[in-house]
Amino acid sequence: MLAGGALTGGQVIERVARIGRDPAPAAASRPSPSQARPEAAPGSDGTVTLSQDLSGHFRAHPAVEGQVLRMLVDTGATLCVFTREDAGRIGLTLAERDFTARVATANGAVPAARVRVREMRIGAITVRDVDALVLPSGRLDTSLLGMSFLRRLRGFEVSAGRMILRG
Repeated sequence: MLAGGALTGGQVIERVARIGRDPAPAAASRPSPSQARPEAAPGSDGTVTLSQDLSGHFRAHPAVEGQVLRMLVDTGATLCVFTREDAGRIGLTLAERDFTARVATANGAVPAARVRVREMRIGAITVRDVDALVLPSGRLDTSLLGMSFLRRLRGFEVSAGRMILRG
């Protein structure tokens, strides 16, 4: 769903598509070697199964910095993206000056703040130091669980209305 980002004149320009009314930002980033593998809880198989909803989407309820959020799984989003309200719930305090990235959406350019969350947990799967973006209030209906989380898993697959995450 995303077309990728480009660096021009010192400013990040990121192109995005939409899912319904949800703009989904993109940016290139690689985990450091210390971030390469998520952790699974002891004594578990480290898998989580999500069921497709009636609209055909997968929704997850990860604990982000200890707070449970409702997120739409978006494999086309290069990064996880938080609504400004969800960012506040997880303890991220942002000033207007923090919105220095620009994200190109179907509705035009939107400012975004780059952040990193210490911990995201879905079931037995925990991923640390996840790069993400925060969009201003009113620009995103639901936070997005993007590839900055998903690519850190051993894998994931979609089949018969289910998404299986392997930690």
